[in-house]
Amino acid sequence: MKKIAILVIEDNRLLRDGITAILKKQPDMHVVATVGNGENILVIMDKVKPNIVLLDLGLRNQNSLQIVKLTKQDFPETKIIVMDLIALQADVFEFVQAGVSGFILKDASIADFLKTIRSVYQGAQVLPPNLTGSLFSQIVEHAINGSKPSVIVESTRMTKREKQVMALIADGSTNKEIAQNLHLSAYTVKSHVHNILEKLALNTRVQIANQVHLSASYKTTINSTSLIGE
Repeated sequence: MKKIAILVIEDNRLLRDGITAILKKQPDMHVVATVGNGENILVIMDKVKPNIVLLDLGLRNQNSLQIVKLTKQDFPETKIIVMDLIALQADVFEFVQAGVSGFILKDASIADFLKTIRSVYQGAQVLPPNLTGSLFSQIVEHAINGSKPSVIVESTRMTKREKQVMALIADGSTNKEIAQNLHLSAYTVKSHVHNILEKLALNTRVQIANQVHLSASYKTTINSTSLIGE
């Protein structure tokens, strides 16, 4: 049986040793190296050639995201699984775009931990459990597949009203102006803007406008007469 060659990158020695001990007990896994602080990770990877890299997202002395980017650049076949305490949407999206294949929460059960490693090794993409099946997971899926932002916008389930609000934001309208244009209350418009930001995993109105300008169908949305209620 060919064993999964695993490189563990974790600067907490207790965690690193614990993870290594668990993996060594698995008949289909082999820890080829462990990394703490200061080692030249790319040199080690070139030497041990791991199938899977288990990477701590919060390394104290090194930039985990930069490690992902350099690894995927020099070792594109190597799959990376990020380990973290809390899965924040912004971190997940950024690391997926950089080439990460999976996420493991540090409070996961041993069974889930091992299942994630085996699934990623077999080619699966594994999101944190709290994000699986969400609208955000659809956006991440498109990021994995390399889709453009416009495709991401098109794929997310938006109501006709939300599309109209997006189009008006892209035109530079304020919430008050949008409310007047669509005959809505300012509170309702604010609620729509909040929902749009949540669905698209964005933070600002400017980002909404940028997404709209990349999406052809949204440019004509404001002229639509078929509306979904508030």
